[in-house]
Amino acid sequence: MEKLDATRQPQDLESAAPQNVNSNVGGPTDGGRDAWMTIAGCFMIQFCTIGYSNAFGVYQDIYTREFLSNKSPSDISWIGSFQYFMQYAPGIFVGLAFDAGYFRHMMALGSFLEVFSIFMLSLVRKGQYYQVFLAQAIGIGLGQALLFIPSLTVISQHFKKRRSFATGVAVTGASVGGIVWPILLNQLDQKATFGNANRAAGAVAGVLLLCANMLMKPLPVERKAMTNVYIGVKSVFQDIAYMVSIGAACLASLGLFFPYFYLQLYAVSQGVAPRLAFYTLAILNAGSILGRLVPNFFADRLGPYNMIIPCLFLTAMLLFVVLGVHSFAGIVLFGFFYGCTSGSYISLIPSIIGQLSRHSGQPGLRMGFAFTSVGFWILIGTPIEGALLHPPGSNGPLAWSPCIIFSAIAVACGALGMVISRIIFVGRGRNGGLGQLI
Repeated sequence: MEKLDATRQPQDLESAAPQNVNSNVGGPTDGGRDAWMTIAGCFMIQFCTIGYSNAFGVYQDIYTREFLSNKSPSDISWIGSFQYFMQYAPGIFVGLAFDAGYFRHMMALGSFLEVFSIFMLSLVRKGQYYQVFLAQAIGIGLGQALLFIPSLTVISQHFKKRRSFATGVAVTGASVGGIVWPILLNQLDQKATFGNANRAAGAVAGVLLLCANMLMKPLPVERKAMTNVYIGVKSVFQDIAYMVSIGAACLASLGLFFPYFYLQLYAVSQGVAPRLAFYTLAILNAGSILGRLVPNFFADRLGPYNMIIPCLFLTAMLLFVVLGVHSFAGIVLFGFFYGCTSGSYISLIPSIIGQLSRHSGQPGLRMGFAFTSVGFWILIGTPIEGALLHPPGSNGPLAWSPCIIFSAIAVACGALGMVISRIIFVGRGRNGGLGQLI
């Protein structure tokens, strides 16, 4: 046997490993009917997963003021954060299943679980926290886990040179969903009942997920023995630039989702009428459409690192700015620009992982490990902010400054982590001679 050189870099060891987990029978075409049909299907998946989760601010407001008024904002935010957690946490197992060729199976099972759980949410009783938690946090979250990560990873089968832009187009589905779902849920909750609002949401999700399953066209893979899973997992921990970028993403995620959970409640607390306050979430997600498209378009030319770093710093700055925003017009402007910058970060993360994983024969493993790691920090982020917002034993007004400052500092630390990851990436020559395209 050839003796391994101790001086070889982790990516060299990775490329030397047998690439026989699965191999695409066809390569990326960067276009064509099947490729863009797949993007259309991914758009619908994102609409029904991240887009639906981004509307949790509506549930946070409804639960805090009415449906679960016996619980604190921190207790209620655990529902949304655990839903996000369940969506991300099984990522490493979902990624391995994707690499093994079980894309269709996960799509079918995930679609059923999400729709079934939304209908179960329509049957929960007022004041029953555990029923809401089981249906929304666990049921919907697990169904979305089987849909979200595979729908992002399959894009790499069809796109290479234009992968960032294709990913940006697909994830705009989350932004569109973030506009439609809050308006739909708020209007139905005001004009009908909480149960009927969720039944309508389940019907919409069911139709879209059925269409997505028919539209997506994964490339066939050769299923072989997964003999290099250990080598693949080991190479993940040996790749310093990759691990630092995951740490940075975890820190950013600790504070990034604060407005998605609390902006509607913040608007109401500043004297905005509830009939207007719910539009703040829709405007936030409208801004993220622009944020998910424009930076991703330039990322294919300038590099994903060079786009994600300034977007993170701007996101942190905007969180500090919101401390001085008290009018409806100011909150609307904040929501739009925050949607632009935070949406850029969310849509560029898959491109960063792809950039750092190009020597890997297991894109699903790399993507899944990243989202599993981020999921734990999403789980604790918004409950921490909720505890800062309404300290235990406090009966006074909501304390917005501590949770906003905490969120801003967490995102700023994430931005600094991405700078460090980029320096390591360049220092190890991982840019493949592309110079600034990182």
